[in-house]
Amino acid sequence: MRLRVTFHTGARELPWEDVLAPGRAVAYALLERGAPELGRALHDRGWGPHKLRPFGYGAPIFPGARRRRGVYAADGPGVLEFGSPLIAVVEGWAAALASIPVLAWGATAFIVDRVEPVEAPRFETGKAVFRTETPVVMKGSGRDASGARERREAWCLPGEPEWDFYVQRNLRRKAASLGLDPEVTLENVGWIGRKRSFAVGSAGGGKKPGARVEVMVSGAPETLSALHSWGLGQDNSTGMGWIGAPRR
Repeated sequence: MRLRVTFHTGARELPWEDVLAPGRAVAYALLERGAPELGRALHDRGWGPHKLRPFGYGAPIFPGARRRRGVYAADGPGVLEFGSPLIAVVEGWAAALASIPVLAWGATAFIVDRVEPVEAPRFETGKAVFRTETPVVMKGSGRDASGARERREAWCLPGEPEWDFYVQRNLRRKAASLGLDPEVTLENVGWIGRKRSFAVGSAGGGKKPGARVEVMVSGAPETLSALHSWGLGQDNSTGMGWIGAPRR
């Protein structure tokens, strides 16, 4: 399930370092108000056998803002989405937002106009096409074809040899963490966007490299719905790998 927040702001642009990075702190701050025990458990210990953080969010979108080169335009009304396969997380966010008129997104004030839940698609055919709105990040082994260590920071980009394997493994770990059918298969990669790096708000900070993608996955409908609410790849709790609405 997702929570869609409609808001407005007087800011005309967002600093690039504030496009995604503030969201993690905002998500945890909302849980601290709406579901404090759950929020602390997710932050301190993670969820399930793999100790993952099952939530994500997208970058703020401003449909009416005029595009300007080199600037993340933020003029006028905007939309922000948070998502989690755990209903209790979404309910905690909603409870907090019921009494919060303004969200502090970094140094920018988002004045909340409306909050509404959005049910996850059902994917009754057992197949789903996921197209991400933010880059997917994934770590591989960092080794070359001979097995020798090639690089210390083992970021693996879409199109590289290990990427499919590690993404599929990540999908199955997520399903297992939720107690759902883990038999998820990455069927194909239909599109790869250009490489991007975004500042993130995790404890390690810095920037994470990745690329937007469109993939087809198959699995149990309930599992696919949960993954759609969570995200693709790693570090979804920092806004990476956010999946857009299914195409009609």
